[in-house]
Amino acid sequence: QVQLVESGGGLVQAGGSLRLSCAASGRTFSVSEMGWFRQAPGKERQFVASITWTDSSTHYADSVKGRFTISRDNAKNTVYLQMNSLKPEDTAVYYCAASTPGARYNYWGQGTQVTVSS
Repeated sequence: QVQLVESGGGLVQAGGSLRLSCAASGRTFSVSEMGWFRQAPGKERQFVASITWTDSSTHYADSVKGRFTISRDNAKNTVYLQMNSLKPEDTAVYYCAASTPGARYNYWGQGTQVTVSS
């Protein structure tokens, strides 16, 4: 089992920045990839960014490219999402997820609220 705990959400004005953290515990040695997703009210959960655990290869949704940066600290088993130039449409609950071999995002955190005011 892998446990994920997100933190760092909050209220910020448009144009501001936030950094989300996702701390992993448990069988972290089995994690192959981690990602961030978000879900706004009344909308489906959408992919935001991902990073592989071995070579730190990253991928981003088009809507956040150039504004968000995903990174990891293997020693702390933590993944970060640096969010700059935030827009009201970035308002959502942000979830951290982890993949283990043979599965795709099979572990999820509880989510952290990000609210961007205009």
